[in-house]
Amino acid sequence: MITFEEYENALKQRHGERIHNILSHSSVAIAGLGGLGSNIAMYLARAGVGHLHLVDFDKVDITNLNRQQYDIADLGTLKTDALTKNIKRFNPFIEITSQCVKVNEDNAAEIFGGYKIVCEAFDKAENKAMLVNSILSECGDTKIVSGSGMAGFGSSNTIITRKINDRFYLCGDTKSDMNDGLALAAPRVAICAAHEANMILRLLIGEKEV
Repeated sequence: MITFEEYENALKQRHGERIHNILSHSSVAIAGLGGLGSNIAMYLARAGVGHLHLVDFDKVDITNLNRQQYDIADLGTLKTDALTKNIKRFNPFIEITSQCVKVNEDNAAEIFGGYKIVCEAFDKAENKAMLVNSILSECGDTKIVSGSGMAGFGSSNTIITRKINDRFYLCGDTKSDMNDGLALAAPRVAICAAHEANMILRLLIGEKEV
């Protein structure tokens, strides 16, 4: 077992002490722990973000295994519990809190209002819009990074990050949707997740442009 000091020193070597100190004292809330959210959580945890708040109401299903950060042993387990366990396997020192709850317009501000950055990673367009609107209208200075359009096997280069305004960033191609008969495959979903995670890290260290 490695020590906390060894783990910290390794991250400092990779990121530099200044950036590591910022990330290690930062908190991010992630709404939805599917193909986007589970990957985003993994990227942020590996980068050394000190605290993640994981929010989802669902259990791991066999259809999740092609693109989400779960394995066969997690089937039937709450995603909040399974993802916490899987993250702790490589970063045992991270602080993780979780809520097994279905987010709606009545509880979104209460759940996420205390965080400077919220990551939207829901599946359905109406839920995405609900959370974005709730954060922007009810959560003061909270910033939200959202994903839209990563289904299918289209070009990787169509997935980009857009700055909508000072508090809202949107990642994806904004077009490809599983409701159009397109598959959700690991590569494009992961590309969009990486865009979201990278924008979150940029915001944490003070970069506001895409």
